[in-house]
Amino acid sequence: PPCRIPPPIVALVMPLLLAISLPALLLCILLTGAVWHDLRSRRIPNGLVFGGALAALLLHAVLTPGAGGLGLPAALGGLALGLALLLPMYMLRALGAGDVKLMAMVGAFIGPQQVLAATLLTLLAGGVLSLLVAACTGLLRQVLANSYRMLFHSLLRGISGGNARLDAPQAASGRLPYAIAIAAGTALSFFWSFS
Repeated sequence: PPCRIPPPIVALVMPLLLAISLPALLLCILLTGAVWHDLRSRRIPNGLVFGGALAALLLHAVLTPGAGGLGLPAALGGLALGLALLLPMYMLRALGAGDVKLMAMVGAFIGPQQVLAATLLTLLAGGVLSLLVAACTGLLRQVLANSYRMLFHSLLRGISGGNARLDAPQAASGRLPYAIAIAAGTALSFFWSFS
């Protein structure tokens, strides 16, 4: 009998196959490179991020919507929104500058509507990843204690009429290769947008 692909697999893979366009393919390659660099050195090269953002802007400026183009205004909007959404995390020292620039690059590829979903899914993926890494390295107790102290002190300041800001923890729990979370959140946003 002929080989048949089970319907659940088709339902899972078809949205990805339909979404593959030149910008989507290039984004996948760039995210793979970012993950590789982040795992290897905990750094994401500026050349990869800035070159990728420039390529996204150029592609969207010349490609038609049928070929996967968003148009230059949408690509610029996605870049700006991707940057703006993670910038507060950088200011709290929760993320590195490379992670913020990587999300801006992702935004240039996928536009403002999808970058919002990708960022939310990235934050969820990052939370799961941080808990897994903390559990595997024996730092889960320190991560939970840091989170508790940050939230508790913010709550106390807010109750007393002060600024309820979140301060960075005194003892860092470690550095996380957040490009993994950005790649996962971006991939999940593609599944979400095409389901």
